[in-house]
Amino acid sequence: MKQTLISFPEKIETQRLYIRPPQPGDGEKVQQAIAASLNELKPWLPFAHAVPSLEDAEDSVRRALAEFIKRDDIRLHIFRKEDNEFIGSTGFHRINWKIPKVEIGYWLDTRYTKKGYMVETVNALVNFAFQEWDVKRIEIRCDPRNNSSRTVAERAGFTLEGILRNDSLSADESEVRDTCVFAITQ
Repeated sequence: MKQTLISFPEKIETQRLYIRPPQPGDGEKVQQAIAASLNELKPWLPFAHAVPSLEDAEDSVRRALAEFIKRDDIRLHIFRKEDNEFIGSTGFHRINWKIPKVEIGYWLDTRYTKKGYMVETVNALVNFAFQEWDVKRIEIRCDPRNNSSRTVAERAGFTLEGILRNDSLSADESEVRDTCVFAITQ
């Protein structure tokens, strides 16, 4: 099957959340979430070193939508069902459709952390990828110092397969860092 024909639903639902592809107009929600969470995101994510302009945030959303359509990278936005509030972003990255395998990435608006939303999101994505795409491997990669991200991976049932030494740069590119590789396989 051609990569662009690989199906994806309008949204993935959990008990409390729905997860959907980015849509034009989401930029303002993303910008506000980054602004509210800048201090917590800054150590881990290169895009979170300054609050993006509204234009840059919307441009990022539309570029993500283009990548989604091509199925090269699948960024998704997370919303609470109860009030349709944007609470964060996730997605399938480093996709290899030949195996197939994916990596799940994520970040959450700080105002919504410590409520189990991200574990709920990751579990939904794992179930979707295994059932709908028949993937063989799903990874979560994070900096060993990012305890929140590590906790999400562990609570979602991923196994730490190893730590890649001197594998990446810190988010601000000031130092060489290690990378934890968590995985779950089918």
